[in-house]
Amino acid sequence: MKIYRIVRWVILAGLVVSIFLLFKTPDPVSKPPDSHTIAANVESYQSKMQQLEEAKQHGEAAEVHLTSDEVSAAMSQAASIPAPAVGPTSKNADQSAEQPKISDYQVSFEGDVARGQFSTELAGKQVYVTVGGHLGAKSGYVTFDPTEFKVGDLNVPVSLVNDQLQKKMDEQKDRLKLPDFVADLRVENGQLVIKEK
Repeated sequence: MKIYRIVRWVILAGLVVSIFLLFKTPDPVSKPPDSHTIAANVESYQSKMQQLEEAKQHGEAAEVHLTSDEVSAAMSQAASIPAPAVGPTSKNADQSAEQPKISDYQVSFEGDVARGQFSTELAGKQVYVTVGGHLGAKSGYVTFDPTEFKVGDLNVPVSLVNDQLQKKMDEQKDRLKLPDFVADLRVENGQLVIKEK
């Protein structure tokens, strides 16, 4: 009977710690820039993408290196533009209630790993999700091979979420299509490297 009590208290303590870690705000993957820095990074991102497009038009090989600040700024600008509808519009109106509201995008690149962090609402509480992995390209679409996944400060084994993450990426495939002039992308030495076709 005493063993049963000890096991019960250990399980209860583990659940309390897990719930605390789940709702704890993790360290940000990057520091938030000011509005002037964001504008400069968006301009730099657009300039580098224009270089790729021009190289394609002239038949030259080109490659650009983007920092995480440039990518984050471009994502925040894209987030302010309404996203196109995904899937058939004949689905019931309750579908919008199923889609979580995602905000506070942050991106960082370390070595060959891309790490992203965003917040969403779970049970009325703000929860942060951090995912890291390797970016790539296949058949004109962005690919992502996750190596880490965290909810709050709670590490979740990648094997538990990989199938759902890949399924979600398939659902959002139209948003992962690369421009026609991009042949490959990868994270290398802390920068996103994009190669022109």
